[in-house]
Amino acid sequence: MKVPLLDLRAQFETIKDDVLPALMEVVEAQRFIMGDQVRELEQRVAAVSNARFGIACASGTDALLLSLMTLNLQAGDEVVTTPFTFFATAGAIHNAGGTPVFVDIDPATFNFDLEQVAAAITPRTRAIVPVHIFGQMVDMEGVMALAAQHGLVVIEDAAQAIGARRKIDGTWRLAGELGTTGAFSFFPSKNLGGWGDGGMIVTQDEALAERLRKLRTHGGAKQYHHDEIGINSRLDTIQAAVLLRKLVRLEKWSAARRERAGHYTAAFGDVDDVTSPVTDPANEHIYHQYTIRVPRRDELKQHLLDRGIGCAVYYPKALHLQPCFAALGYGEGAFPESERACREVLSLPVYPELSREQQDVVVETIGEFYR
Repeated sequence: MKVPLLDLRAQFETIKDDVLPALMEVVEAQRFIMGDQVRELEQRVAAVSNARFGIACASGTDALLLSLMTLNLQAGDEVVTTPFTFFATAGAIHNAGGTPVFVDIDPATFNFDLEQVAAAITPRTRAIVPVHIFGQMVDMEGVMALAAQHGLVVIEDAAQAIGARRKIDGTWRLAGELGTTGAFSFFPSKNLGGWGDGGMIVTQDEALAERLRKLRTHGGAKQYHHDEIGINSRLDTIQAAVLLRKLVRLEKWSAARRERAGHYTAAFGDVDDVTSPVTDPANEHIYHQYTIRVPRRDELKQHLLDRGIGCAVYYPKALHLQPCFAALGYGEGAFPESERACREVLSLPVYPELSREQQDVVVETIGEFYR
């Protein structure tokens, strides 16, 4: 039995009767850029994130970049983040004019280690970028306390975590809610994915929201009038139409991912070589990825692929060891937990349409490898 890592065709079959008419509405209106559906999506995503404002843009990368652009970073300004994440996190810091400062991860959750964040803050630090990796929130109460202590901006990289939440002082707080801004990605493989690229920034700050709207349209609120130099990062109306129809299903899809993750974790209890992902007790995980740790990872990966079972390594090389960041001066061994994770992690299929039979094939094939 073949088991794809992600089956967007199966998802399409469940939503096409709702989404295709929404696309035709856009086509008939002929408003392909920043149409009414974009404004509606901004309001809806802000609402499901407990934020006051949403600012749509062209990608999750741009959501980070635009947020960082509001800091007016100068040479030598530092931004603290994790090396165990997708390239866009640190790439956006560099492209906004800052210097990425990496800290190691907690080996259990894969999120950055808050004690190391505290130790990395210097007089040159301007911001912290926590990454809610694989769909599990960072200790945001700790991050916000550090930021308040040192007068820092917090930009939540929630590209993999829309709808994830954390209980803080007895209250559920959502990814993107607490930071100065939160950045989401609508890349097609995300839990809320478009039929192309797209992103969203959320914030509680009205003045900041207004500036971000200008920055995404070449720095001006009025055509041909530019208050500052921005970029072109608008969300296509077609993507907003698709995302609106998917958004109403997001909570149900997240619950389905958690159910499938629970089945994996229970099943892998009998496989000594597999370490299942750990959820912080304060968190409700949305499992953008279900990521195990295993010995002989590359051999297992090939074993699965040879049998038609999708899997992937997120991420094979930590950012501090990427050639483009060599000038930062980090070397092998600088962040041992991130480097170890890069050698051991393997992500398995966990999408809502995944059947129990398919899951059992995945578990049995992994168990067979280690037996």
